Amino acid sequence: MSEFKQTFNSSLGKKLIMALTGLFLCTFLIVHVGGNLFLFKNDKGYMFNVYANFLTHFPPIEVIAYLLYLCIVVHTIYAVVLTVRNRKARPIAYAVQPKSDASWSSKNMGLLGSILFLFLVIHMSDFWYSYKYSNNIGFKEYRTDLATGQTTVADYNPVSPSFENSFSTENDTEILRVKDLHARVASSFSNIWYVLFYVVAMGAVSFHLLHGFQSAFRTLGWVHRKYTPIVEFIGTWFFAVIIPLGFAAMPVVYYFIRS
Repeated sequence: MSEFKQTFNSSLGKKLIMALTGLFLCTFLIVHVGGNLFLFKNDKGYMFNVYANFLTHFPPIEVIAYLLYLCIVVHTIYAVVLTVRNRKARPIAYAVQPKSDASWSSKNMGLLGSILFLFLVIHMSDFWYSYKYSNNIGFKEYRTDLATGQTTVADYNPVSPSFENSFSTENDTEILRVKDLHARVASSFSNIWYVLFYVVAMGAVSFHLLHGFQSAFRTLGWVHRKYTPIVEFIGTWFFAVIIPLGFAAMPVVYYFIRS
């Protein structure tokens, strides 16, 4: 047990924890951007609100969500610890900085991480906390005619303050009542400053993943001349380009097209 503890208290152990939590967060990004694509459907928020309701009321997903929050906290703490330790190891900067092959993103992971942490605090307060614990999220009622497939939507005011959601069928009509997180998203993305901050944060995500994804595989020792180019390709084009662009497109589309 002491050897196990000593291993994870070492710099290498901390980097291993950073790598594992980072890769777990990468898998979350794939799921999250996939779910958020429902925002681009012109269905008055139906699919996105169903998606949000599923994430917050399906027990296995809720367990994974709290594991995600734990990974964010652990990843952040260990990043700070490693940064402080590296600076203490070399408290005086070189008079002449030696040339380095390190990328800009690898040199500025602390700055990028700080931007992302600030973004997460604001983002989760605005959406997750409001959705779960505040009363400033309204409700929508979606009625779908099973014969025609046509869906109508209207505001819904629950009688009980503890009401969360309901699903029923009446006379060949499906009735779904859920919290209207879509309206919250549309409201937030109507603020140009929020949109700009969101886009800047996605730029930070891009540079953070550009270095972090590949670095995680190197830390774990998964380096091979045959597979490393594949990891670099996925890290660059999928995680550092496609996913951040997918997230950044949402506030831009809502502000300029759907506002």
